[in-house]
Amino acid sequence: MSKLGDTAVIFDLDGTLVDSEPNYYEAGRRTLAEHGVPDFTWAEHERYVGVSTQETAALWKREYGLAASAEELLAETDRRYLELARTATRVYPQMRKFVELLATEGVPMAVASGSSPEAIAAILAGTGLDAYLRTAVSAEEVPRGKPAPDVFLEAARRLGASPADCVVLEDAVPGAAAAHAAGMRCIAVPYVAGQAGAPEFAGAGLLLRGGQQEFTARGAYDWLVRSARSS
Repeated sequence: MSKLGDTAVIFDLDGTLVDSEPNYYEAGRRTLAEHGVPDFTWAEHERYVGVSTQETAALWKREYGLAASAEELLAETDRRYLELARTATRVYPQMRKFVELLATEGVPMAVASGSSPEAIAAILAGTGLDAYLRTAVSAEEVPRGKPAPDVFLEAARRLGASPADCVVLEDAVPGAAAAHAAGMRCIAVPYVAGQAGAPEFAGAGLLLRGGQQEFTARGAYDWLVRSARSS
């Protein structure tokens, strides 16, 4: 039997497993430029890290007073993003090692993301992670995106796991809040360094304030083992 007992692990995708934010920024920048917002900056993009693509499009429409519908903005951004995602998405090396380590232990794993089902599938296939992560849930498949717990609860349901046995890996404030709301433990690996002190991260079982630079597969695995023993 695995040292991890009944533990199941649910990964956020963007900014946690893969460094896809540069692709999201570029896709969003091109879409907004086409709709009369020529100077969308990386700092502005960081405000939307962890927010689903659906909700981001709706926020753009409102905040920039755009004539296009949120659905049009979403479709254009998704199309541009998919073109980039298929060819230029980098997996964080220690995250790949962690996934492979959990796979050797037979730990149930899933992806739960604010991205579209098409984007999730493209990234998992393009990076080879689909060999390990066969269960994936998009926020588009549940009533509410993060910070609501719906996407994580649906992932647990598909894995046949109790929420209390699930550990979520997250890089963003809304995701950490969603994990807490789902009654799941959380390993927080903040993508935006300036958000590491956010109260939503304070409740994480393991908070790596330095983000991916601090994350190691062995360190996360050892924490899971200790956490499983004490639960």
